[in-house]
Amino acid sequence: MQTPYTPQISFKLLFFITAFLIPLFSQAQGSYLPYNRDYYHILDRYDILRGQNNPVYRTATKPYRRDDVAAFLDSIANEPVSRSRSDEFNLAYLSQDNWEFVSQETPESKKPFLKGLYRRPGDFAHYYSEDFDIHLSPVIYLNGGVEPSNEQNPNRLSRGLVLRGSIDKKVGFYTYFTTSEAFFPSWVKDYAVHNGAVPGEGFWKQYNDNGYSYFSALGHVSYNITKHIEVEVGHDRNFIGEGYRSFLLSDFSNPYMFVKFNTRVWKFQLTNIWTQMTADVDYDRGRPTDGRYPQKWFSFHRLGFNIGKNINLGFFESVMTDKADFNYFNPIVFYRWVEQSLGTPDKVMLGIDGKWNFFPGMQVYGQFALDEFVFSEFFGQDGKGSKRNKYAIQTGYKYMDVFEVSNLDLQLEFNTARPYTFQEKVDYQSYSNWRTPLTHPRGANFREMIGIVRYQPLPRLNLTLMGMYQFHGADPDAETNWGGDVLKNRLEGSPTGLFGNEIGQGIENRVIQTNLNASYMLKHNFFIDASLSFRKRTAQDLDSPETTNYLQLAFRWNFIRPDYNY
Repeated sequence: MQTPYTPQISFKLLFFITAFLIPLFSQAQGSYLPYNRDYYHILDRYDILRGQNNPVYRTATKPYRRDDVAAFLDSIANEPVSRSRSDEFNLAYLSQDNWEFVSQETPESKKPFLKGLYRRPGDFAHYYSEDFDIHLSPVIYLNGGVEPSNEQNPNRLSRGLVLRGSIDKKVGFYTYFTTSEAFFPSWVKDYAVHNGAVPGEGFWKQYNDNGYSYFSALGHVSYNITKHIEVEVGHDRNFIGEGYRSFLLSDFSNPYMFVKFNTRVWKFQLTNIWTQMTADVDYDRGRPTDGRYPQKWFSFHRLGFNIGKNINLGFFESVMTDKADFNYFNPIVFYRWVEQSLGTPDKVMLGIDGKWNFFPGMQVYGQFALDEFVFSEFFGQDGKGSKRNKYAIQTGYKYMDVFEVSNLDLQLEFNTARPYTFQEKVDYQSYSNWRTPLTHPRGANFREMIGIVRYQPLPRLNLTLMGMYQFHGADPDAETNWGGDVLKNRLEGSPTGLFGNEIGQGIENRVIQTNLNASYMLKHNFFIDASLSFRKRTAQDLDSPETTNYLQLAFRWNFIRPDYNY
């Protein structure tokens, strides 16, 4: 008797087909740009200054392809978005960083190192031809800081390589790996201890007495099946939305294996993502152990479309399941219907996101993610504070060249998530990966206000001031569940009943954090950073406010500036 394919075998079969067979029929393709908030803000700035939807790619789905970024740069070459010397520098920098795709001329290095190295400012070494191109660069991050309230002053050393290129102008590839040893600021270490995972990295090993050692490896292969359908197979993160945070899918968790289809036709873009994630981790004395960890499967799709020239809306649906099922690989099926027809308790979420460039230089955006909903309890007085009405909301505003001051940009954002949102009653179905949330770092049961001011007074100097206020409810111990920790079972440990659940329940915490950062680009993608952070936490279980200051200096080369705003 022939053994039928199991769902897990089907997933591997899908991976094999997309990774190795389809590229034979693909068209011209570039690799993807890593999601870097500083880098993407520059692109975001010129998109908003245009006052219209991006003519090349949909900005809600990140990361972007390099050839798409180059096409966008070409499209704005004759538009009045360059208003200062800093803008001229930014556009030249972006073009140089994607030089193999832009149509405009990008200069080579005036003085290559040893004649063969750094012939291009952004590539340590490269080879380019019509059949094959490859670009290799080192990755280095070295920082040291002072935090008086921390028993160990934070510092970090990361080093590695980044490699990208294309084959036959059809297949783009990218790989990045680093090894790191780090002593984190106190609140980051507390977060890692609580979750058992390094935010954004997952697996770790102890370094000295209270440090962390970990290895990062990212990579993908990308190609076009047809003129309108592109495929990416990789091990990385994705981000959906226009905001600083995302309630649909963010880049906060550990990288994961995924297959992604982007279908762009006319005013529409359909994004499908199928992933295999890590459900839980075995521990020994608080440290992750070697061995096979339980897996879970996550499927996501978003249909985005333009309304006129200024508005983009997207509708999304996702499902998290502890057992892979081939039914969820259908790119246009309604997941909720599949879940009900299978009779499974899989975690399905729905939502909407959008943006409106209502005036050149100004944008409003937002998201709504729905975990569970009962109409009568949502609108009826008897159902006030129902545990079954779980959702998250984001609203935001961006203003470029504030009060006509060149390169002074403002972003304001509000985020909130009701208690028990993203939790689930079945093991391995929470909206998480490697013990960290897939959306907001805080999980749920919180409100948050964020303000970001970015200023570029000189072409190579960027100043960023961020202010954050959070109000959230915490659990007093591992057994109690007030609805903020997405890793907990929503049916266990809750001190409340079905009704009467409000944001901030549990141990009330209020966090104020400000970060001032100055980045100077000494050479292409080589930065010197100086930053000062202030953090204050007040809580019911504290006799006095918990206050800390953190001052640091860092050098980074082809490295994304770390973000500790949580």
